[in-house]
Amino acid sequence: MTSGYAPHRDRCAIAGIGETAYTKRSGMSDLALAVTACTAALEDAGIPAAEVDGIVRNDFDLVTHNELADALGIPNLTYWGINGAGGSAAPAQVAQAVAAIESGQASTVLVFRALNGRSGADRYGQTRRVTDGPLEVGGGSTYDEYFLPHGLAAAGQAYAMVARRHMIEYGTTSEQLAHIALACRERANANPRAQLGHRTMTLADYEAARMISDPLRLFDYCLETDGACALVVTSAERARDGRRPAALIRAVSMATGRAPKGGVLFPVLLRDSYTTFPSAAVAETLYRRAGFGPDEIGVAQIYDCFTITALIQLEDYGFCEKGEGGPFAASGALGLDGRLPINTGGGHLSEGYLHGLNHVVEGVRQVRGESTSTVERNEVCLVTGGSPPASSALILRRDT
Repeated sequence: MTSGYAPHRDRCAIAGIGETAYTKRSGMSDLALAVTACTAALEDAGIPAAEVDGIVRNDFDLVTHNELADALGIPNLTYWGINGAGGSAAPAQVAQAVAAIESGQASTVLVFRALNGRSGADRYGQTRRVTDGPLEVGGGSTYDEYFLPHGLAAAGQAYAMVARRHMIEYGTTSEQLAHIALACRERANANPRAQLGHRTMTLADYEAARMISDPLRLFDYCLETDGACALVVTSAERARDGRRPAALIRAVSMATGRAPKGGVLFPVLLRDSYTTFPSAAVAETLYRRAGFGPDEIGVAQIYDCFTITALIQLEDYGFCEKGEGGPFAASGALGLDGRLPINTGGGHLSEGYLHGLNHVVEGVRQVRGESTSTVERNEVCLVTGGSPPASSALILRRDT
């Protein structure tokens, strides 16, 4: 059996979506956020909590499956799973739910991510925070700590090195990165749920923003967000009996690519090349499982923890040639009338940062025709996960 064998094609669906407000200070515990989003997703699906028998969470989540099941009144879990690391996880969480359903281990699975990413500290914040005290290296759970003595202490520094390398190899410019940030902000301005929906941005605003880690400026960075998202994944047949239109899961894929390196982030800088992400390997398998390629994709929710992350994925998923991500972004291709409208809720750069799960929520809205920026070719939507440690993606399709 090869990775192109895809018996799961169109057999499962997302029946319901839910979310909290995206804010700087939620005033709620992580568990309360998770319960709020999951309750909304179940209500959206028209499926009672008593039917839920599976839960999949992010490995950075502080809310456990048993805590959430208890709070929601779920009578018995027959499956629970954890996926990560961090932003790599969201489509992979859906893939895990699909695998549980297809293997008969569960019938209705809640997928969620909850964090106080601005006002509190989730697991990632706790492990990466640099304190005023002495830094100790060794004995931790990740190879990332060995980069601390060399001054690498934040994700933005690593992605700045990725951006600079892409600029050196392909002539990519900061103005080309700006077009990704501008496209996301324009979509956020139409979305009342977006954290920065009330703030417009021009190219001059982007260029005037302070440099954080050269060559990345303030608006090249994703938001810090308090909030939660949730999905109800079930069989396509069960989803069709739900309250809202089903979003069929056409295909799912995960990949590390060759020589992924250890740790969560910084060790990827030791690869022979880090201007191609594991998303290229994800794309190859995903399209094979879907039975079609990028030409069929009309809209995409591209993981955008930083603008450079989205730019490289435009290349990795085949929407332009390698090294052409910058010109592609600057061409107008990412606008609502362009070749590939992206991040139609505002993305991580302007809607909120929920480690990618809000991208899945927006993907469902898009194929339902319920997005605040619904595009003409919205029947098939690509949703990608973070890179570069490992990655995942899924394709959603309208149920016709």
